[in-house]
Amino acid sequence: MSKVTTKLQVTLPKVLAQKLGIRPGDQIEWEIAGEVLRITKDKQRRSAGDANLRLELFDQASLRQKRRQSGRPTKTPGGRGWTREELYTRGRAG
Repeated sequence: MSKVTTKLQVTLPKVLAQKLGIRPGDQIEWEIAGEVLRITKDKQRRSAGDANLRLELFDQASLRQKRRQSGRPTKTPGGRGWTREELYTRGRAG
């Protein structure tokens, strides 16, 4: 059980913090549900923001890769200058 201080601060019991993975500096949300006060770790906002950031970085990397490859000639199967059969006979006296 926790007490409310004169500054209306509450100490979260260590056992509960460990169980929920709450560490110093983490954000928590307070929500009124009828006569119950619900406290949740603010992970939805952070994970959604992280996902959006990761998607944006991925898109930027994809564009850079397309630009890099746009200047390169495309490879065609017969455009190597050699055939598979030539690999077996190359360097051997025929």
